[in-house]
Parts: sequence; C-alpha cells; structure tokens
Amino acid sequence: MEGYEVVKVFNNNVVLAKKEDIEYILIDRGIGFNTKKGEKILKDAFEKVFILESDIKDKFTQLISRTDKEIVGVCEEVINMISKEYDDLNKDIHIKLVDHIAFAVKRIKEKDEIENPFLTEIETLYTKEYEIAKRAASLIEERLNIKIPEGEIGFIALHINAAKSKESLSNTIKSAYICNSIAEIIEDELKIEIDRKSIDYARFVTHIKFTIHRVINNIPIKNELKASIKRKYKESYRIAKLVVEFLEKELDQKISDDEVAYIAMHIEKLKNRALF
Repeated sequence: MEGYEVVKVFNNNVVLAKKEDIEYILIDRGIGFNTKKGEKILKDAFEKVFILESDIKDKFTQLISRTDKEIVGVCEEVINMISKEYDDLNKDIHIKLVDHIAFAVKRIKEKDEIENPFLTEIETLYTKEYEIAKRAASLIEERLNIKIPEGEIGFIALHINAAKSKESLSNTIKSAYICNSIAEIIEDELKIEIDRKSIDYARFVTHIKFTIHRVINNIPIKNELKASIKRKYKESYRIAKLVVEFLEKELDQKISDDEVAYIAMHIEKLKNRALF
C-alpha cells in the first residue's frame, strides 16, 4: 500500500512519517488524531511538508528521543507559521528552535528565567521577527499551558532572524549586543540614561544596524555635513569616535569619518532628549 508510514505522532496536527526511506514532518489539522505508529497516511496534500534531509535527520532523531513530543509538535507548528512569512528558512531551525524551546520550557517550569539584556534592541532591529515571535509564544502558551516571558519572545525572534537570513545565531545576537554596548558607552560618557523605548533610540539602533551592514559589505557613504557636525557637535563627535573605535574592534574593519559624523548626529539627538 502506497502512502506515508507514521513513525511518530507529536500532536493532533503534526506527525513524523516516512515514504520510500525518506522522512517527512507532516502538518495538517487533525492528522495525528487517533493515529498510531505504523499506520499509513494515504493522502498527498498537507498544509505543510518538511523533508528531513540527511544532514539534519540524525540530529533530529536524537533530539526527539530526549524531548517531550508535545514540545516538538508545537515547535513544528511554530516553524510552519514562520515559513508562511519567509519562504526559504535554514533547515537547522528544526534542530535549534526545538532545542531552545525545550530548554526554555524546562527553565520556566523550574522558575529559572534567564534575563534577555538586549530585548529593546531585538524588538527594534528585528521588528517583523519579533511580531512573529509573539504569535509563536501565544501558540506555545496555549498548547503547553505555560506563560512565556517577554525576554524569551526576544530569543525566539533571534532564532527566526537567524533562520530566515541564514546567518549564524551568534551573528544575529552580536548586532543586538553591539547596539546595547554603544548605548552604554554614550550613557557613561554623557552621564545620562537613555530611554530605550524612545523613538530617538529606535532610530539610533536602526542607524547602527545599517552602519554595520555598510561596513561589512564595504558600501561607502558620503556625509556633506561632516565638517559642520564636527565643529558644531564637538562632544557628540568625540563620543562618536569612541563608538567607532568599539565598532572597528568588533567588526575588524576600518570605519570612515563620514560614518562617525552620522553617528555623532544621532548621539546629539539622544543627548538633547535626555537633558530636556
């Protein structure tokens, strides 16, 4: 009999099945309801089919052997949700997100919450990913009957960005770390506290994001007001030079004076908002 042979049922909507020695994650409403291992699924149309390719198959098998099936199931529903927003996800998300959520659930149940120091930066840098992560958290809460803290939503957003951009999670986190560290440099130098929820800080973080992109990709920028900014905003320009020294060390790249001037402009705005 042709069809998919059920290998494991994760929940009512997600099953692991095989066909001609290839394993698939099948997602469809009610597909796992009253379904048993070894049964055949004869239909060919599903809401979503993920093929477990050979380079992740063994890792996924090891992961599900030690992870609660309900957690795996809801994570795959979350991945399905993400895939509707981004077509070509890194297949490692089936390992990394499931593993992360499983550990997060364990921590939450043990009341051992890990603080997310970059939450504001994540929400600003990865706005769409953060919104998807909030929807993912709601689904996890509904399925597992737990409360997902806001910091954890930020971590989920980082995983989403890493999967859709196909860059390493460490690089995704690094952007948030850099923005947060720069804010601390500015606060220390000006003896102020920046409102991390302000529009000015959101604009500043976005500017730093694009600065990093330009520097990494060797995209030049011209600032016609450079001399005027340097003369008019001396303190902000001095701090911008410190910020750029930090960026050059983190990115291992030289940064132009034109970029320094733009950063100085944003520092001046942050300074004025904090003082008045």
